[in-house]
Amino acid sequence: MAPAEPEAEVAVSQPRASWRAGVRAGLPFAVASGVLALSFGVVARDAGFSAVGAIVMSAVVFAGSAQFAAVAIFSAGGGLGAAVGASALMNSRFLPMGLALGPSLPGSALRRALQGQPVVDSSWAMAQRENGRFDRHFLFGHSATQYVGWTVGTAVGALGGSVLGDARTLGLDAIFPAFFVALLAAEMREPRSRAVAIAGGAVALALVPIAPPGAPILAASVVALVGLRAPRPGSTGEAGEP
Repeated sequence: MAPAEPEAEVAVSQPRASWRAGVRAGLPFAVASGVLALSFGVVARDAGFSAVGAIVMSAVVFAGSAQFAAVAIFSAGGGLGAAVGASALMNSRFLPMGLALGPSLPGSALRRALQGQPVVDSSWAMAQRENGRFDRHFLFGHSATQYVGWTVGTAVGALGGSVLGDARTLGLDAIFPAFFVALLAAEMREPRSRAVAIAGGAVALALVPIAPPGAPILAASVVALVGLRAPRPGSTGEAGEP
């Protein structure tokens, strides 16, 4: 029985080591998330959210782009339906990400679904391994640091809003448009993505003068989702082709 002890120790320590590696790798992202979340907390208060409401939203939703979109819609006078719809469309990218991650997660379908909840873009990308599998413990550690940074940053912005002052005075209201531009810039290298972005932007601009608040963002999200899922020119649609 003695030889079994080192093996058991390795089996226990390897997930812990992987989780710690994920935490270390996630620290720079956590700092960036904290700064972005601080601006979210301030902007959310300016949009009429209570401090508790803003903090709970970050703790439960934990999705920066969706939260900023919802706050932008609410601040423009949009309704709950438009905010939820736009947020859901923006987070639809997590569906294929979850399907890719699923085979690397143990347990029942419910347990795998629960394990998939901490996924964010950077943790998902950095947890990928050469064999196509994912290191789930690394992913959990990486996401955990960002979750702490996001919720703490939101709390600082929401609770310290009176000290920090008006979001426009500090320029914090410009952070979340810049955040979206940064996300878009990474996707604009491909001609198809550029075409979809231009089409979505044109639809949103055309609807702004005539549609209720929130509808232009929702319509642009639908255009992007349909455009990126449409068959590529020259594709035969056969299995195995892009």
